[in-house]
Amino acid sequence: MNIDVRSRKRNAPRPAWKVAVAYHQWLRGRPCAMAHMGGCDGKMEAAHTPDPASKGMGTKAADKNAIPLCHHHHALHTVKGWSAIGLTRDTAQAMADAYWRAWKGDKGELA
Repeated sequence: MNIDVRSRKRNAPRPAWKVAVAYHQWLRGRPCAMAHMGGCDGKMEAAHTPDPASKGMGTKAADKNAIPLCHHHHALHTVKGWSAIGLTRDTAQAMADAYWRAWKGDKGELA
């Protein structure tokens, strides 16, 4: 008996203007933005911050709205919210803006 384990419906891909692969690679090379709190553990990940201008129902914000977090702090934020890692939505967004400005790569459509 053959069982088809593929998902029945694939989600649409993210629009090109939201994607910045090179920026994500650069972010993952940075230290955890919450390293001063201690407890960092795991690989670096790009954590998307809330941005009403690029966020829609069921979609992530544009990649320019990401900050580098270790797996531990990213998981903590995902489960308990920004306050669990000492940030507010506004401070997380301001931090993402600062990282985006610091990146010297091609900002393309996200500029």
